[in-house]
Amino acid sequence: MIITVTLNAAIDKSLSVPNFRLGRRHRSVEQTTLAGGKGVNIARALKTLGQPVIATGLEGGSTGTRIVEQLTAESILNDFVRIGEESRTNTAVHDPTDGGQTEINERGPAVTDQEIELFREKLLYLARGAAVVVMAGSLPHGVAPDLYSDLVRDLHRLDVTTVIDAEGEPLRQAVRAEPHVISPNVLEAEELVGHEFNDDDDRVAAMREMALLGAGEAIMTTPDGCLASMRVDGEGSGSGGPVNARTLFRVEIEPREIVAAVGAGDAFLAGFVAARYAGSGAEDCLRFGVACGAESTQRLGAGLIDPARVERLVAEVEVTRVQAPVEVP
Repeated sequence: MIITVTLNAAIDKSLSVPNFRLGRRHRSVEQTTLAGGKGVNIARALKTLGQPVIATGLEGGSTGTRIVEQLTAESILNDFVRIGEESRTNTAVHDPTDGGQTEINERGPAVTDQEIELFREKLLYLARGAAVVVMAGSLPHGVAPDLYSDLVRDLHRLDVTTVIDAEGEPLRQAVRAEPHVISPNVLEAEELVGHEFNDDDDRVAAMREMALLGAGEAIMTTPDGCLASMRVDGEGSGSGGPVNARTLFRVEIEPREIVAAVGAGDAFLAGFVAARYAGSGAEDCLRFGVACGAESTQRLGAGLIDPARVERLVAEVEVTRVQAPVEVP
């Protein structure tokens, strides 16, 4: 079983608005409204890919009720903790004429210490039957930034694989708890290592830096794929190689016209986790993840993918090893 955690769940509205301009009146030509938040988006894609998944997190008010009702209508198993304040609503506007994208994300509810403790108890109960827990997205207002790191340590004691997709201080603190996998985008990775990337050499060096900070494996998503520092079977202990060896991969797919990019990183991570859960090797997991991310850009709405089209895209994904395994002290 895979569990996804969304502590700042939302109703996500996506609008397609040609020639969008600020300060003007517009009419959308297409729109979708879905239960959202990064963990929810990942759960949706995992469900579509046929993997067993439970979505959990926090929800409140009439918006929270809509989130749960929509997940149930999509046949996505869910078990959220009810909170006192209203869950948020987010809006994304996509301009099909130039590919522009504007997002307005509400701040979200304030959450009490008691509500967080109830969630922690629920997650650890659910995790007894889980192999992987994916914690994704922002933390609600008032929640301590070390929550993800605390949960990572709790889950490691249950021998559960932990995956983190976050940003800022919650990501920095989570990495110190040594999660198995982190998946920042380029901007989030720059913030994590503390400097901007001027060229490809900087991006490659950052992969080692993220491993030194504590990440077991690090995947940095890019517009055309990802860079990934991965442990590879046959290159670690027991094979004559260094115990903490990582291999660096560059994974790319030919750019294509995009309908909407919101949620592409969530679809990527869902594909990666689905392949890892199914027992695939590092290269195949990365290849499948990039195919899922690319396919998701062809539709309006996060976490929406077509598995048949993903399978066709897999053959277009190129995976190359950037360097020999590097030992991390």
